[in-house]
Amino acid sequence: MDRNRPAARLARLKRRHAALQRRLLTLGPTIQGSILRRLIPREDPDRPGQTKEYGPYYQWTRKVQGHTVIQNLSPSQAKTYARAIRENQTLDNTLAEIRRISLEILELTTQGVRKRAPRRNTT
Repeated sequence: MDRNRPAARLARLKRRHAALQRRLLTLGPTIQGSILRRLIPREDPDRPGQTKEYGPYYQWTRKVQGHTVIQNLSPSQAKTYARAIRENQTLDNTLAEIRRISLEILELTTQGVRKRAPRRNTT
């Protein structure tokens, strides 16, 4: 459809690129990592032979200089940090799409190397 109309395709790509740039401006705080919700089963001191779960406890895990770092969080921190992790995923996805679209725009707006003529069969 747009292959026959490179100008229309280029305009569509530029509009999408601009929309993605605007999306980046709306992002809140971003962090990498994940949130773990832990429940710890222990023997119930009031009922021998029964277990009791303690928690939930929240932990934020991430890599720092090749090492896994764990930080304990309060429930309200866990909620806020989880939102920042989702924002980071949006950032990663948006940047990947911007890069893909940028390549298409560059391919449409720059001249490549001319292809050589095919070799003739000399046998």
